[in-house]
Amino acid sequence: MTGDGCSYLFHVDSGSQDLFSDHFGGPADDFTAPATILPSGWSDGLTNDRREFPDVGRSDYRLPAIHISHADGNTVSAFVYQSHEIVEGKPGLPGLPATYGNAEDVSTLIVKMYDNYSDIEAALSYSIFPKYNAIARSFQLSNNGSEAFTIERAASFSIDLPNLDLNMIELQGDWAHEMNRVIRKVQYGETGFRSTEGYSSHVHNPFLALISPTTTEYSGEAWGFNLVYTGSFAATTERFSHGFIRVLLGLNPLHASIPVQPGDTFTSPEAVAVYSSEGLGGMSRQYHDLYRKHLSRSNKTHSTRPVLLNSWEGLGFGINQSSLDTLAHQTADLGIKLFVNDDGWFGTAPYARINDTAGLGDWTPNPTRFPNGLGPYVGTVDSFTVANSTEKLKFGIWVEPEMNQLVLNMGLPEVQDHIIQVISDVISSADIYYIKWDNNRGIHEMPSPSADYAYMLGLYRVIDNLTTTFPNVLFEGCASGGGRFDAGLLHYWPQSWTSDNTDASDRLTIQFGTTLAYPPSAMACHVSAVPNGLTNRNISIDYRAHVALMCGSFGFELNPSELSEEERAAVPNILADWAKINPIVISGSFYRLRLPEDTNWPAAQLVSNNESQSVVFAFQQKATVKPAAPPLTMQGLDATARYTSNVFNGTYSGATLMNAGLNLAWPLADYQSMLIWLYKQ
Repeated sequence: MTGDGCSYLFHVDSGSQDLFSDHFGGPADDFTAPATILPSGWSDGLTNDRREFPDVGRSDYRLPAIHISHADGNTVSAFVYQSHEIVEGKPGLPGLPATYGNAEDVSTLIVKMYDNYSDIEAALSYSIFPKYNAIARSFQLSNNGSEAFTIERAASFSIDLPNLDLNMIELQGDWAHEMNRVIRKVQYGETGFRSTEGYSSHVHNPFLALISPTTTEYSGEAWGFNLVYTGSFAATTERFSHGFIRVLLGLNPLHASIPVQPGDTFTSPEAVAVYSSEGLGGMSRQYHDLYRKHLSRSNKTHSTRPVLLNSWEGLGFGINQSSLDTLAHQTADLGIKLFVNDDGWFGTAPYARINDTAGLGDWTPNPTRFPNGLGPYVGTVDSFTVANSTEKLKFGIWVEPEMNQLVLNMGLPEVQDHIIQVISDVISSADIYYIKWDNNRGIHEMPSPSADYAYMLGLYRVIDNLTTTFPNVLFEGCASGGGRFDAGLLHYWPQSWTSDNTDASDRLTIQFGTTLAYPPSAMACHVSAVPNGLTNRNISIDYRAHVALMCGSFGFELNPSELSEEERAAVPNILADWAKINPIVISGSFYRLRLPEDTNWPAAQLVSNNESQSVVFAFQQKATVKPAAPPLTMQGLDATARYTSNVFNGTYSGATLMNAGLNLAWPLADYQSMLIWLYKQ
């Protein structure tokens, strides 16, 4: 399997009929001889082979990709090759999100294997997207026997790499502190992480990258692995004594034990691997393009998103129809196009949603706060004309359907049907353009380990139904911020709230980390009031806006009546910047020029899809007398072309801008920012 810039090679061993890995990296035309390993001591047999679908037992001492408990308690499996076929395009995965494409975009190899001892058939699916050097993998296990078996471990992606010197990057964090890069050397033994929260989680994201020690943002080898799944997961690299590195990404074994009855089939979530010889930035842009074009299926994915104002940080729970009408009118007067009514609009006595301890699950508009229901109230909001336009204000609303103070069991069909019905009723009751779907509790007590997998299948069924029934509604995912910012939900929703931390300085680290795997077009980012409610920082509105403008969904999270004169005067220019920048965020290429954890002067760049213009977001975190800021070098430009700009006179060549860079004049002040526009001549 060969892409435009990579090859993925494996073969069937003529003796064992097992699948052996050969190469995943830059283009290769031939199968080369395997590494020579002295087969002495205890480590012999399959332990010394590079395997594609390792099972338990039969002389392989490493972690397996598949671990099955059979009806008699035995855990040994012996899957051997039976046949294979090549399919044009890519079949979907029943009940699960997955990448997609037609014959021009992708081809799929399906390898059939069989365990003759237990009558279990495995169908391994490999789909290659050549333009993106991406391999999507999943597998199915069919029970052809007469007794049930149980899946204890299921790694959707499993590959044995050769003895390479590699570092592993993961995205680690917590609430309000998501997506921090952690880099560790892949040592002997296991190096990994996992989520046990029932969801992809704030603490660990279902993504890892392997890089050579010399790899940078711009050069060197990088392998990315991302699970298209929203539940508990495990990511592990295991270096054995011979140096081979096994990479496993799939379900968390603590939340597995999934029974498969006779005649039934289990389908693993999909995992997507990307290879880049152009550094971490090249890997990220391949993920961005692949996910925008072949994962996210919303009809909003490729459209600019309207600027919004969310009521939460402005009013909190202190809302009623009158206060919200006023806030919506102020929103329209600022030239903002979408007003979002956050938490606190629902619930009837004695469980009205007047704080966060009651009301969840009761999606009836609070009769005290909204005596006429949603319809008339939304009609009022929709009647306001957006300033400097002929457009009417759009309306959005917040929901948290998976909760009733505690987490509902989405694995139950009756719960799924109930949520589909109540949310359909809410959407149908008024002219609702946007839904913010929140989730604020992890799952820490399950009726069984397999309940998490059942929950995810139920959640996907609900979301699939609602997004199909209401295709024109813009859905945004949220889970106390970035607790479920994952590729699984990106399949259904074009964007997710990136973090509850709206402090602009902190958001730089969060947003830069998120873009390692996920496109900026999928990030939702807002300008909030200062001093920031979480960090107490007082940062200029221009800096706050410049940070948020690099995201696909841009908005405000504040009370317009509390804006200073300076802030209010800045809003028209910010909206004008949004109108120019947002189309580039939606479809352009993103470059991390300098990371906030590495420098006082972080920067990012977007290049338009037709490469005619580019915008650079440059920042100074702290004022410095000395040293001087380093030159800011760009990326993604045409080296032979000339460029004009808003920050220099005349023209510079792309080569000059990418190699010599610009020396920017920074004021002697903290938290400064600028937008640098480059126009190709």
